[in-house]
Amino acid sequence: MSELLEVTVGRVGRAHGIKGDVFVDIRTDEPARRFVEGASVMIDGRPVKLTRVRWNRGRLMVALAGHPDRTAVEQLTGKLITVEVPADEVPSEPDEYFDRQLVGLTVLDHTGREVGAVAEVLHLPAQEVLRIDTPDGERLVPFVSALVPEVDLDAAHLRLADVGGLLEDLG
Repeated sequence: MSELLEVTVGRVGRAHGIKGDVFVDIRTDEPARRFVEGASVMIDGRPVKLTRVRWNRGRLMVALAGHPDRTAVEQLTGKLITVEVPADEVPSEPDEYFDRQLVGLTVLDHTGREVGAVAEVLHLPAQEVLRIDTPDGERLVPFVSALVPEVDLDAAHLRLADVGGLLEDLG
């Protein structure tokens, strides 16, 4: 059996109505895979069953077992929602990556020289951005194929394109 990892898939947002529905600020590229009626998630270290899952005007909304009304769910606002997943689980789509697969990868420039490591994946409105720790400080690189043409999980590195300005000031 594969090792399990705890991953963040959302954050409890504001309550909606009086019946215990709550919006979820999604932190996963696969909400349909993670938020399924009857599934168990963890909120604040406690398992909670999703009793209702639906979309309201493009936003995910859920109801939680043991939280029957607005007052109960308001206590959870801002708490992270996590799930346990197999460590070897891969995304549903090819050429997509989970944050946990990218964080820690060695970053190579276009010549193959090591320039840093991926410290974090930032999920910004326009696109994902890699926060790369380098000896000279932090760099932000949009995670798009034109700038990051190669990701090799087996070799534990990614390679940046020969694009001026990304890392020019690094020695």
